[in-house]
Amino acid sequence: MSKVSILEVKTPDDLKKFVKFPMELYKNNPFYVPSFINDEINIWNAAENPALNYSEAKQFLAYKNDKIAGRIAVIINHKEEKELGIKKVRFGWIDFIDDEEVSQALIQTAIDYAKEKNINTIEGPMGFTNLDKAGMLILGFDKLATMIGIYNHDYYPKHLEKIGLTKEKEWVEFEIIFPEVLPEKIHKFNDLISEKYKLHVLNFKNKEEIIQYVDPMFDLLDETYKHLSTYTPISDEQRKTYKEKYFKLIDKDFIVCIADENSNLVSFAITMPSYSKALQKSKGKLLPLGWWHFLQAGRKNDRANFYLIGIHPDYQRRGVTSIIFKEIWKIFRKKGVKYLETNPELEENKNIQLLWQDYNPVNHKRRRTYSLKF
Repeated sequence: MSKVSILEVKTPDDLKKFVKFPMELYKNNPFYVPSFINDEINIWNAAENPALNYSEAKQFLAYKNDKIAGRIAVIINHKEEKELGIKKVRFGWIDFIDDEEVSQALIQTAIDYAKEKNINTIEGPMGFTNLDKAGMLILGFDKLATMIGIYNHDYYPKHLEKIGLTKEKEWVEFEIIFPEVLPEKIHKFNDLISEKYKLHVLNFKNKEEIIQYVDPMFDLLDETYKHLSTYTPISDEQRKTYKEKYFKLIDKDFIVCIADENSNLVSFAITMPSYSKALQKSKGKLLPLGWWHFLQAGRKNDRANFYLIGIHPDYQRRGVTSIIFKEIWKIFRKKGVKYLETNPELEENKNIQLLWQDYNPVNHKRRRTYSLKF
């Protein structure tokens, strides 16, 4: 039986191998969606990832029979420790062949790193912050992955559970088939809520008009999720990075913003056409033809993904979600979108899940982080 070797990623060539390993592991899997290779490389560059300003991280590759058999990253978020008092090693970017020796060696690497730092808890898979991908898939292995969700083989959670890791947090995702016609009662209810709270939908002629609302959107995210036990506020550096990195990808027509009578933002929602198939075709590269697949996906697509939503606490459970959904419905009818897939939502976050309750949502995916104390 060949021994598993764990080597730390030290060179740019090592990092490329680290980033590309899952593409090889899932090359014949129709549900896996690759990330952009350059984006994945830049995650480990402090100039590109502001989370590295208050975090430390290492990446490792597992070798067996002289071949890469797995990978894992370990992270300590010092901001989380300082602001929430949570002291743990996050592990993420974990992938491995169906070999228990490999998975055990990877998890042991995370444990050893934690012990070296005088920390007695590991949890993952997760990234640096709340806005990074998190959660190992435990339901939905036969569903197409999205840009914002981790995909993994069905044997992954079995391996972690056998090692002794247990459920820490769980997320749910839903698929919704949009109705051809909204019931009249929904239109009347929306008019009633809008009039009662003096709310109106903001209409944007171009993306430049949206810029003034980007920071208020981040403020609303903080207000919406601050009650969750694991949430840390978004830093100024993160705001700047996300604006530069993602704003250019967003179609203004897929943004819904609702304001009060003083034009203060009280709620927003961002959806996007599904780029999963475009990413599969591009194989993680924009050039030479990846950009074309993305352009086509943006122009004609019957499927969309829900990315972000923020609702000020003063307006939660007051019917504002109904206004959001009606506006999304109007956008999708115009764009020819029939299916919506929500982003991962913590199972405890019932306020957000209320958005879908009247539209026959199907819980088609579940994911969880696993933890181990020692």
